[in-house]
Amino acid sequence: MSDTPPPTPPVPPVPPPAPDANVPPQPTPYAQPSPYAQPVPYGAAGYAYAPRTNTLAIVGFVLSFVVSVAGIVCSHIALSQIKRTGEGGHGLALAGLIIGYVFTGFWVLYFVVIIIVVVVSASQGYSG
Repeated sequence: MSDTPPPTPPVPPVPPPAPDANVPPQPTPYAQPSPYAQPVPYGAAGYAYAPRTNTLAIVGFVLSFVVSVAGIVCSHIALSQIKRTGEGGHGLALAGLIIGYVFTGFWVLYFVVIIIVVVVSASQGYSG
């Protein structure tokens, strides 16, 4: 004979305690909806927030109408910031650049025409 002990019978699982009849069951914290949640209709999707618009893009766009060179500078800075940070306003900065360059071109053309008119009229001489 061997000296091994006899096998022990398996232990049945202990059932959980019965809930107390006087205490209501507590819901889990993640199962409670927010008191501010609105029901979403079937098939509707929520809208994502638009990215924050870069302030220099707005300033560059406005300045391109008033002082076109300042609008060009602000719009270039805004485009580099937008590329780095991912903010919104790329279209505003691009429009500020285009409008600023067009207005600067008009001013340069205007001054060139004025200078030509002055030079031509001075070369005609005054006979009076």
